[in-house]
Amino acid sequence: MVNRHPLLNKNLVLLIVCQGLFLTNNVTFIAINGLVGLSLAPASWMATLPVMGYVVGGAFSTSIVAKSQNYFGRKISFQLGLLVAVLSALLCAYAALSHNFWLLIAGTFIAGYYSANGQLYRFAAGELTELKQRDKAISWVLAGGILGAVIGPNLASWTRNLFDTPFLGAYLTLSIAALIGIFVMQFIHFPRESKTEHSLSDGRPLKEILKQPVFVVAIIGAALGYGVMNLLMAATPLAMQVCGLPFSDTALVLEWHVIGMFAPGFFTGSLIQRFGTLRIMSVGVLLNFTCIAIALTGTNLHQFFMALFLLGVGWNFLFTGATSLAINAYKPNERDKAQAAINFCVFATMAFTSFGSGALVTSQGWSILNWGSLIPVIISGLAIFWLAQHHKKSQASI
Repeated sequence: MVNRHPLLNKNLVLLIVCQGLFLTNNVTFIAINGLVGLSLAPASWMATLPVMGYVVGGAFSTSIVAKSQNYFGRKISFQLGLLVAVLSALLCAYAALSHNFWLLIAGTFIAGYYSANGQLYRFAAGELTELKQRDKAISWVLAGGILGAVIGPNLASWTRNLFDTPFLGAYLTLSIAALIGIFVMQFIHFPRESKTEHSLSDGRPLKEILKQPVFVVAIIGAALGYGVMNLLMAATPLAMQVCGLPFSDTALVLEWHVIGMFAPGFFTGSLIQRFGTLRIMSVGVLLNFTCIAIALTGTNLHQFFMALFLLGVGWNFLFTGATSLAINAYKPNERDKAQAAINFCVFATMAFTSFGSGALVTSQGWSILNWGSLIPVIISGLAIFWLAQHHKKSQASI
Protein backbone atom coordinates (compact mmCIF):
# COMPACT_ATOMS: atom_id res chain seq x y z
CA MET A 1 0.00 0.00 0.00
CA VAL A 2 1.41 3.42 -1.01
CA ASN A 3 1.76 6.04 1.72
CA ARG A 4 0.49 9.28 0.20
CA HIS A 5 2.01 11.34 3.01
CA PRO A 6 -0.87 13.86 3.32
CA LEU A 7 -0.09 17.55 3.64
CA LEU A 8 -1.56 17.99 7.12
CA ASN A 9 0.14 15.07 8.84
CA LYS A 10 0.68 15.03 12.61
CA ASN A 11 4.21 16.43 12.42
CA LEU A 12 3.21 19.39 10.27
CA VAL A 13 0.19 20.22 12.45
CA LEU A 14 2.36 20.27 15.58
CA LEU A 15 4.94 22.44 13.79
CA ILE A 16 2.11 24.85 12.91
CA VAL A 17 1.29 25.06 16.64
CA CYS A 18 4.95 25.81 17.41
CA GLN A 19 4.93 28.51 14.75
CA GLY A 20 1.88 30.04 16.44
CA LEU A 21 3.67 30.07 19.81
CA PHE A 22 6.77 31.56 18.17
CA LEU A 23 4.76 34.38 16.62
CA THR A 24 2.98 34.97 19.92
CA ASN A 25 6.40 35.72 21.37
CA ASN A 26 7.46 37.77 18.33
CA VAL A 27 4.32 39.92 18.09
CA THR A 28 4.12 40.52 21.83
CA PHE A 29 7.75 41.66 21.84
CA ILE A 30 7.05 44.07 18.98
CA ALA A 31 3.89 45.35 20.69
CA ILE A 32 5.42 46.06 24.08
CA ASN A 33 9.21 46.39 23.84
CA GLY A 34 9.09 49.81 22.18
CA LEU A 35 6.66 51.12 24.79
CA VAL A 36 8.56 49.59 27.73
CA GLY A 37 11.76 50.90 26.16
CA LEU A 38 10.26 54.38 25.84
CA SER A 39 9.34 54.39 29.54
CA LEU A 40 12.84 53.29 30.60
CA ALA A 41 15.18 54.78 27.98
CA PRO A 42 17.42 57.76 28.80
CA ALA A 43 16.32 59.39 25.50
CA SER A 44 13.21 58.89 23.32
CA TRP A 45 15.21 57.95 20.21
CA MET A 46 16.46 54.89 22.11
CA ALA A 47 12.92 53.52 22.59
CA THR A 48 13.19 50.75 19.99
CA LEU A 49 16.65 49.58 21.08
CA PRO A 50 15.03 46.61 22.90
CA VAL A 51 13.35 45.67 19.59
CA MET A 52 16.70 46.09 17.88
CA GLY A 53 18.30 43.90 20.55
CA TYR A 54 15.90 41.10 19.63
CA VAL A 55 16.85 41.09 15.95
CA VAL A 56 20.58 41.74 16.53
CA GLY A 57 20.52 38.74 18.85
CA GLY A 58 18.89 36.77 16.05
CA ALA A 59 21.56 37.84 13.55
CA PHE A 60 24.33 37.00 16.02
CA SER A 61 22.78 33.56 16.65
CA THR A 62 22.32 32.41 13.04
CA SER A 63 25.71 30.70 12.77
CA ILE A 64 25.38 29.16 16.25
CA VAL A 65 21.92 27.85 15.39
CA ALA A 66 23.21 26.44 12.08
CA LYS A 67 25.88 24.49 13.96
CA SER A 68 23.42 23.22 16.58
CA GLN A 69 20.95 22.19 13.87
CA ASN A 70 23.73 20.35 12.08
CA TYR A 71 25.00 18.60 15.21
CA PHE A 72 21.85 17.90 17.26
CA GLY A 73 19.17 17.80 14.54
CA ARG A 74 15.97 19.78 14.25
CA LYS A 75 14.13 18.71 17.42
CA ILE A 76 16.82 19.22 20.05
CA SER A 77 18.00 22.47 18.47
CA PHE A 78 14.44 23.83 18.38
CA GLN A 79 13.90 22.82 22.00
CA LEU A 80 17.10 24.59 23.02
CA GLY A 81 15.72 27.71 21.35
CA LEU A 82 12.49 27.39 23.31
CA LEU A 83 14.41 26.95 26.56
CA VAL A 84 16.27 30.19 25.82
CA ALA A 85 12.86 31.80 25.19
CA VAL A 86 11.75 30.85 28.71
CA LEU A 87 14.87 32.28 30.34
CA SER A 88 14.97 35.47 28.24
CA ALA A 89 11.29 36.26 28.93
CA LEU A 90 11.95 35.94 32.67
CA LEU A 91 15.00 38.21 32.33
CA CYS A 92 12.90 40.82 30.51
CA ALA A 93 10.28 40.57 33.25
CA TYR A 94 12.91 41.27 35.89
CA ALA A 95 14.28 44.17 33.82
CA ALA A 96 10.82 45.76 33.64
CA LEU A 97 10.27 45.18 37.36
CA SER A 98 13.65 46.72 38.29
CA HIS A 99 13.32 49.54 35.70
CA ASN A 100 16.63 48.52 34.11
CA PHE A 101 16.74 49.61 30.45
CA TRP A 102 20.05 47.96 29.60
CA LEU A 103 19.02 44.67 31.19
CA LEU A 104 15.88 44.76 29.04
CA ILE A 105 18.08 45.08 25.94
CA ALA A 106 20.22 42.17 27.17
CA GLY A 107 17.09 40.05 27.65
CA THR A 108 15.79 40.76 24.16
CA PHE A 109 19.26 40.12 22.70
CA ILE A 110 19.31 36.67 24.30
CA ALA A 111 15.76 36.06 23.05
CA GLY A 112 17.16 36.50 19.54
CA TYR A 113 18.51 32.94 19.77
CA TYR A 114 14.93 31.70 19.94
CA SER A 115 14.03 33.91 17.00
CA ALA A 116 16.88 32.47 14.92
CA ASN A 117 15.52 28.98 15.64
CA GLY A 118 11.92 29.94 14.93
CA GLN A 119 12.87 31.39 11.55
CA LEU A 120 13.83 27.83 10.52
CA TYR A 121 10.37 26.36 11.16
CA ARG A 122 9.31 27.28 7.63
CA PHE A 123 12.27 25.42 6.12
CA ALA A 124 11.64 22.40 8.35
CA ALA A 125 8.06 22.31 7.06
CA GLY A 126 9.30 21.28 3.61
CA GLU A 127 10.95 18.21 5.16
CA LEU A 128 7.72 16.96 6.75
CA THR A 129 5.76 16.29 3.56
CA GLU A 130 6.33 15.07 0.02
CA LEU A 131 8.17 17.20 -2.54
CA LYS A 132 5.16 18.29 -4.61
CA GLN A 133 3.42 19.61 -1.47
CA ARG A 134 6.47 21.54 -0.23
CA ASP A 135 5.21 25.03 -1.21
CA LYS A 136 1.90 24.38 0.53
CA ALA A 137 3.65 23.01 3.63
CA ILE A 138 5.77 26.17 3.91
CA SER A 139 2.77 28.46 3.54
CA TRP A 140 0.65 26.44 6.00
CA VAL A 141 3.35 26.60 8.68
CA LEU A 142 3.65 30.34 8.11
CA ALA A 143 -0.14 30.47 8.43
CA GLY A 144 0.28 29.09 11.94
CA GLY A 145 1.38 32.60 12.82
CA ILE A 146 -2.28 33.58 12.83
CA LEU A 147 -2.37 32.15 16.37
CA GLY A 148 0.23 34.74 17.31
CA ALA A 149 -1.82 37.38 15.50
CA VAL A 150 -4.79 36.77 17.78
CA ILE A 151 -2.96 35.91 21.00
CA GLY A 152 0.03 38.32 20.87
CA PRO A 153 -1.63 41.77 20.78
CA ASN A 154 -4.48 40.67 23.04
CA LEU A 155 -2.00 39.14 25.48
CA ALA A 156 -0.20 42.48 25.64
CA SER A 157 -3.47 44.33 26.17
CA TRP A 158 -4.94 41.93 28.75
CA THR A 159 -1.79 41.72 30.86
CA ARG A 160 -0.71 45.36 30.58
CA ASN A 161 -2.01 46.26 34.04
CA LEU A 162 -1.99 42.80 35.59
CA PHE A 163 0.77 43.97 37.93
CA ASP A 164 1.83 47.43 39.10
CA THR A 165 4.66 47.28 36.52
CA PRO A 166 3.17 47.68 33.01
CA PHE A 167 3.55 44.61 30.78
CA LEU A 168 5.26 42.51 33.48
CA GLY A 169 2.46 39.98 33.08
CA ALA A 170 3.08 39.74 29.33
CA TYR A 171 6.72 38.75 29.80
CA LEU A 172 5.78 36.14 32.43
CA THR A 173 3.09 34.68 30.16
CA LEU A 174 5.57 34.39 27.28
CA SER A 175 7.78 32.18 29.43
CA ILE A 176 4.81 29.83 29.93
CA ALA A 177 4.10 29.81 26.17
CA ALA A 178 7.71 28.75 25.50
CA LEU A 179 7.38 25.90 28.01
CA ILE A 180 4.32 24.69 26.12
CA GLY A 181 6.37 24.86 22.92
CA ILE A 182 9.04 22.57 24.39
CA PHE A 183 6.34 20.03 25.22
CA VAL A 184 4.73 20.18 21.76
CA MET A 185 8.08 19.93 19.96
CA GLN A 186 8.80 16.65 21.77
CA PHE A 187 6.10 14.91 19.71
CA ILE A 188 7.37 16.02 16.28
CA HIS A 189 9.48 13.54 14.31
CA PHE A 190 11.94 15.10 11.86
CA PRO A 191 13.86 13.12 9.22
CA ARG A 192 17.41 12.12 10.30
CA GLU A 193 16.65 13.17 13.84
CA SER A 194 19.96 12.47 15.47
CA LYS A 195 23.24 13.87 14.16
CA THR A 196 23.05 14.92 10.52
CA GLU A 197 25.11 13.07 7.94
CA HIS A 198 27.08 16.06 6.67
CA SER A 199 29.16 18.92 7.97
CA LEU A 200 28.86 22.61 7.21
CA SER A 201 31.87 22.26 4.90
CA ASP A 202 30.07 19.80 2.60
CA GLY A 203 28.63 20.83 -0.74
CA ARG A 204 29.48 23.96 -2.68
CA PRO A 205 31.19 26.90 -0.99
CA LEU A 206 28.74 29.50 0.29
CA LYS A 207 30.17 32.06 -2.15
CA GLU A 208 29.13 29.83 -5.05
CA ILE A 209 25.60 29.43 -3.68
CA LEU A 210 25.35 33.19 -3.20
CA LYS A 211 26.28 33.86 -6.84
CA GLN A 212 23.08 32.24 -8.13
CA PRO A 213 20.53 34.84 -9.37
CA VAL A 214 17.68 32.87 -7.77
CA PHE A 215 19.39 32.88 -4.39
CA VAL A 216 20.27 36.58 -4.64
CA VAL A 217 16.64 37.53 -5.29
CA ALA A 218 15.47 35.14 -2.55
CA ILE A 219 17.68 37.00 -0.07
CA ILE A 220 16.54 40.41 -1.33
CA GLY A 221 12.87 39.42 -1.18
CA ALA A 222 13.13 37.91 2.29
CA ALA A 223 15.41 40.55 3.83
CA LEU A 224 13.86 43.70 2.36
CA GLY A 225 10.32 42.32 2.66
CA TYR A 226 10.93 41.70 6.34
CA GLY A 227 12.81 44.99 6.66
CA VAL A 228 9.94 47.14 5.34
CA MET A 229 7.42 45.25 7.43
CA ASN A 230 9.56 45.62 10.56
CA LEU A 231 10.31 49.28 9.89
CA LEU A 232 6.63 50.19 9.87
CA MET A 233 5.34 47.65 12.40
CA ALA A 234 7.94 48.46 15.08
CA ALA A 235 7.13 52.17 14.76
CA THR A 236 3.34 51.74 14.82
CA PRO A 237 2.86 51.52 18.63
CA LEU A 238 4.97 54.65 19.09
CA ALA A 239 3.29 56.52 16.22
CA MET A 240 -0.20 55.67 17.48
CA GLN A 241 0.71 56.76 21.01
CA VAL A 242 2.04 60.08 19.67
CA CYS A 243 -1.25 60.50 17.76
CA GLY A 244 -3.19 60.08 21.01
CA LEU A 245 -4.73 56.69 20.17
CA PRO A 246 -5.25 54.28 23.10
CA PHE A 247 -3.26 51.04 23.41
CA SER A 248 -6.43 49.03 22.75
CA ASP A 249 -6.47 50.55 19.24
CA THR A 250 -2.78 49.70 18.83
CA ALA A 251 -3.49 46.09 19.82
CA LEU A 252 -6.35 45.93 17.28
CA VAL A 253 -4.15 47.28 14.48
CA LEU A 254 -1.31 44.89 15.29
CA GLU A 255 -3.72 41.96 15.54
CA TRP A 256 -5.06 42.55 12.03
CA HIS A 257 -1.60 43.32 10.72
CA VAL A 258 -0.37 39.90 11.84
CA ILE A 259 -3.56 38.26 10.55
CA GLY A 260 -2.67 39.86 7.22
CA MET A 261 0.81 38.39 7.54
CA PHE A 262 -0.26 34.81 8.13
CA ALA A 263 -3.88 34.19 7.11
CA PRO A 264 -2.90 34.20 3.39
CA GLY A 265 -0.62 31.27 4.19
CA PHE A 266 -3.63 29.00 3.83
CA PHE A 267 -3.60 29.67 0.08
CA THR A 268 -0.28 31.36 -0.82
CA GLY A 269 1.30 28.00 -1.63
CA SER A 270 -1.53 27.20 -4.04
CA LEU A 271 -1.20 30.64 -5.66
CA ILE A 272 2.53 30.09 -6.15
CA GLN A 273 1.90 26.72 -7.78
CA ARG A 274 -0.72 28.21 -10.10
CA PHE A 275 0.77 31.60 -11.04
CA GLY A 276 4.47 31.22 -10.28
CA THR A 277 6.70 32.51 -7.50
CA LEU A 278 7.80 35.76 -9.11
CA ARG A 279 4.25 36.88 -9.93
CA ILE A 280 3.14 36.37 -6.33
CA MET A 281 6.19 38.24 -5.07
CA SER A 282 5.37 41.08 -7.48
CA VAL A 283 1.89 41.32 -5.98
CA GLY A 284 3.57 41.57 -2.57
CA VAL A 285 5.57 44.56 -3.79
CA LEU A 286 2.43 46.25 -5.12
CA LEU A 287 0.69 45.73 -1.79
CA ASN A 288 3.62 47.38 -0.01
CA PHE A 289 3.27 50.40 -2.30
CA THR A 290 -0.46 50.54 -1.52
CA CYS A 291 0.23 50.31 2.22
CA ILE A 292 2.61 53.28 2.10
CA ALA A 293 0.18 55.31 -0.01
CA ILE A 294 -2.60 54.79 2.56
CA ALA A 295 -0.29 55.55 5.50
CA LEU A 296 0.65 58.87 3.89
CA THR A 297 -2.99 59.99 3.72
CA GLY A 298 -3.34 60.48 7.48
CA THR A 299 -3.02 59.13 11.02
CA ASN A 300 -6.55 58.10 11.97
CA LEU A 301 -7.31 54.62 13.25
CA HIS A 302 -8.76 53.38 9.94
CA GLN A 303 -5.65 54.51 8.05
CA PHE A 304 -3.30 52.71 10.44
CA PHE A 305 -5.61 49.68 10.25
CA MET A 306 -5.77 49.45 6.44
CA ALA A 307 -2.10 50.25 5.89
CA LEU A 308 -0.83 47.69 8.39
CA PHE A 309 -3.20 44.97 7.16
CA LEU A 310 -2.01 45.39 3.55
CA LEU A 311 1.58 45.52 4.79
CA GLY A 312 1.05 42.11 6.38
CA VAL A 313 -0.38 40.53 3.22
CA GLY A 314 2.42 42.03 1.13
CA TRP A 315 4.99 40.58 3.51
CA ASN A 316 3.38 37.14 3.27
CA PHE A 317 3.57 37.06 -0.53
CA LEU A 318 7.17 38.31 -0.57
CA PHE A 319 8.47 36.12 2.25
CA THR A 320 6.73 32.90 1.22
CA GLY A 321 7.84 33.44 -2.37
CA ALA A 322 11.43 34.14 -1.30
CA THR A 323 11.46 30.95 0.79
CA SER A 324 10.18 28.93 -2.19
CA LEU A 325 12.90 30.43 -4.39
CA ALA A 326 15.60 29.70 -1.84
CA ILE A 327 14.88 26.01 -1.31
CA ASN A 328 15.42 25.41 -5.03
CA ALA A 329 18.88 27.00 -4.93
CA TYR A 330 20.73 24.64 -2.60
CA LYS A 331 21.25 20.89 -2.14
CA PRO A 332 20.28 18.98 1.02
CA ASN A 333 23.88 18.86 2.27
CA GLU A 334 24.09 22.66 1.83
CA ARG A 335 20.92 23.30 3.82
CA ASP A 336 22.27 24.64 7.08
CA LYS A 337 24.76 27.18 5.69
CA ALA A 338 22.36 28.39 2.98
CA GLN A 339 19.51 28.89 5.43
CA ALA A 340 21.88 30.57 7.91
CA ALA A 341 22.99 33.01 5.20
CA ILE A 342 19.38 33.94 4.38
CA ASN A 343 18.39 34.38 8.00
CA PHE A 344 21.51 36.42 8.78
CA CYS A 345 20.57 38.86 6.00
CA VAL A 346 16.99 38.99 7.31
CA PHE A 347 18.09 39.70 10.88
CA ALA A 348 20.73 42.23 9.83
CA THR A 349 18.11 44.15 7.84
CA MET A 350 15.65 43.94 10.72
CA ALA A 351 18.29 45.23 13.14
CA PHE A 352 18.86 48.29 10.99
CA THR A 353 15.14 48.95 10.52
CA SER A 354 14.36 48.38 14.22
CA PHE A 355 16.76 51.13 15.19
CA GLY A 356 15.74 53.34 12.25
CA SER A 357 12.03 53.05 13.01
CA GLY A 358 12.38 54.41 16.53
CA ALA A 359 14.82 57.14 15.58
CA LEU A 360 12.78 58.31 12.58
CA VAL A 361 9.29 58.17 14.07
CA THR A 362 10.31 60.03 17.25
CA SER A 363 12.43 62.65 15.48
CA GLN A 364 10.99 63.03 11.95
CA GLY A 365 7.48 61.63 12.21
CA TRP A 366 5.33 58.89 10.66
CA SER A 367 5.21 60.43 7.15
CA ILE A 368 8.99 60.63 6.69
CA LEU A 369 9.26 57.02 7.87
CA ASN A 370 6.83 55.92 5.17
CA TRP A 371 8.56 57.91 2.42
CA GLY A 372 11.83 56.25 3.40
CA SER A 373 10.18 52.82 3.16
CA LEU A 374 9.72 53.32 -0.57
CA ILE A 375 13.43 52.74 -1.20
CA PRO A 376 13.60 49.04 -0.18
CA VAL A 377 10.21 48.39 -1.83
CA ILE A 378 11.51 49.76 -5.14
CA ILE A 379 14.72 47.68 -4.83
CA SER A 380 12.64 44.52 -4.23
CA GLY A 381 10.52 45.22 -7.30
CA LEU A 382 13.57 45.79 -9.50
CA ALA A 383 15.21 42.58 -8.26
CA ILE A 384 12.12 40.51 -9.09
CA PHE A 385 11.91 42.11 -12.56
CA TRP A 386 15.61 41.39 -13.14
CA LEU A 387 15.21 37.71 -12.24
CA ALA A 388 12.16 37.40 -14.50
CA GLN A 389 14.18 38.81 -17.40
CA HIS A 390 17.07 36.49 -16.56
CA HIS A 391 14.72 33.49 -16.74
CA LYS A 392 13.38 34.62 -20.10
CA LYS A 393 16.91 34.93 -21.52
CA SER A 394 17.86 31.52 -20.13
CA GLN A 395 14.81 29.88 -21.70
CA ALA A 396 15.42 31.64 -25.02
CA SER A 397 18.98 30.32 -25.19
CA ILE A 398 17.87 26.68 -24.78
